[in-house]
Amino acid sequence: MHETAEDLAELQGLLDRSFANAGGHLLSIFDPSRRLDARQRSGMLTGMRWLTLATVTAKGEPRVGPVDGHFHRGRFYFGSSPESFRFKHIRARPAVSAAHTVGEQLAVIVHGTATIIDILSPEQDAFRAQLIETYGRDPAFTEYLEKHDTSWDDWFAEALYARIDAEKMFTFHSSSPPEN
Repeated sequence: MHETAEDLAELQGLLDRSFANAGGHLLSIFDPSRRLDARQRSGMLTGMRWLTLATVTAKGEPRVGPVDGHFHRGRFYFGSSPESFRFKHIRARPAVSAAHTVGEQLAVIVHGTATIIDILSPEQDAFRAQLIETYGRDPAFTEYLEKHDTSWDDWFAEALYARIDAEKMFTFHSSSPPEN
């Protein structure tokens, strides 16, 4: 968990505001006994977590696809190729929605704006360290870097990352939250 006490307080405020303005149907399913607070949620979202990310085309058509999601300092981050349609959509229309689900046990849903970040900037040092910590434990990824004679710096220079600045966020868990 990489969240500070301030991050957790901000995240809890977002969760509280989101549920205070939610519709009746969502509230009937995501009732208070099934919600996760900021600390519980952050503790479950370590490492890489699949996010199903929705963007919007120029025609207003939704497009959804999986991305490697990383929860850092109370926000989701994700990466992709700079040439991906995903980032072409985001550059023109940054509104996004994303969901991380684990069967019927866990759901984290976020609606907000994708902000493209400079992964090599000093302000992203902690996030880069989290990525290296996460992917560095994956033998397939380290093998990929070796096979392509690529360093972490080269890999970061080739990738594009964004942060989701959430306007709404909802959490749900079954009777007992899933293990990490």
